[in-house]
Amino acid sequence: MTDDSLLLEAVLAAATRAGADAADALLVERTSLGLSWRLGALEGLERKEERELGVRVLVGRRVATAATNRLDADSLRALSEEAVATARLLPEDPWAGLAAPEELAAGVLELDLADPAGEPAAESLQRAAATAEAAARAVPGVTNTDGASASWSAATVTLAATNGFSGSYRRTRFGLGVTVLAGSGTAMQRDHEYRQATHRADLPAPEAIGRTAGERTVRRLGPRKVATTRVPVVFEPRAAAGLLRHLAAAIGGEAVAAGRTFLENRLGQPVFGPGVTIVDDPLRPRGLASRPFDGEGIAGTRRKVIDGGVLTTWLLDLATARRLGLASTGHASRGGAALGSPGPTNFFLEPGVVGPETLIADIAAGFYVTEMMGVGVNTVTGDYSRGAAGFWIENGAIAYPVSEVTVAGNLAEMFARLVPASDLELRGAVDAPTLRIDGLVVAGR
Repeated sequence: MTDDSLLLEAVLAAATRAGADAADALLVERTSLGLSWRLGALEGLERKEERELGVRVLVGRRVATAATNRLDADSLRALSEEAVATARLLPEDPWAGLAAPEELAAGVLELDLADPAGEPAAESLQRAAATAEAAARAVPGVTNTDGASASWSAATVTLAATNGFSGSYRRTRFGLGVTVLAGSGTAMQRDHEYRQATHRADLPAPEAIGRTAGERTVRRLGPRKVATTRVPVVFEPRAAAGLLRHLAAAIGGEAVAAGRTFLENRLGQPVFGPGVTIVDDPLRPRGLASRPFDGEGIAGTRRKVIDGGVLTTWLLDLATARRLGLASTGHASRGGAALGSPGPTNFFLEPGVVGPETLIADIAAGFYVTEMMGVGVNTVTGDYSRGAAGFWIENGAIAYPVSEVTVAGNLAEMFARLVPASDLELRGAVDAPTLRIDGLVVAGR
């Protein structure tokens, strides 16, 4: 048993002595290093070490949480006693409770989430940021920079509970990005490229990240406005991922149990076209959102959330599953004193059968979206309206940049008409290929 596990066992014992009928405790230890670099000079460098322990106690059906970053014996005993005292004052929660032993993860899978090289030297992060910015500034047309950033973090997550669960895993994360500007005055345009990976070797080269940022920015120069119209809209992968986030919110247990989703009665029914499959996979090696168990000690599994267009499952933790008369899907997310809520892990839409060029080849007039802005999405009704920028499509080809428009529709109808291209790249926690949706309103001048 590790020192962290022994620490959590002591917290659980203290909670039991204070009167808890059940309890669990989560310890997160994190070290991070990050820097910012602009115009060839270091702007900032920060290193942090953080430890937070959160305990959840149940007194009957009453539940309370508390957290601290002070891990001495007296502080942890006081934390447990405080949580129990608070629980006794709260109303009963009929859905509260730990997992049954048979629901728990049987072991901790090795998912290769931690880079074995350890903490990088600040100088190596600085070189990466400097190289990325220099490559972006070297793109003809780039006139200024908002700077580059490089970061590393490592976290160890340890969970223990009075139901017998004990598990721990470690993950690392590297990030590198750069934002630059092109043009001048009121004609200035800005764009960026940012990538993350659990292992440094999986990041693209700094030169490639910088060059992509520069090229994306220069492409946006000279945007035009377009008249309001209804046309096919094509979302590039970076923008398309946002549609999956809206889906995840709509099938999350909290929204479903509360009846606050337009998909409330659609389980087992077609929501997308028959060629669409969407996967949630917490067990993908080196995945940015991978984990061997969720925030309640339950193992996740690779699921086809949408299988051939049909909605097959909600994303549930124990509480929302009990409210719905179902079993947890292993999607509990929590941290410190927060009870958390269910959410996706590595969430992606499987690629279609045609390339993005083919997807737009028959569009006489349409809009190719490269950036979405604003939060105009109503998960209850499915109404969708967000600011966007990108490029106008004419006769099956990209014609000219477009800005200051709004894309509007309803997610239920958008999902039903969605067609994926074949260019899926697994680069984040939520990923999609290029997507086409016909019949959306593009509101301009």
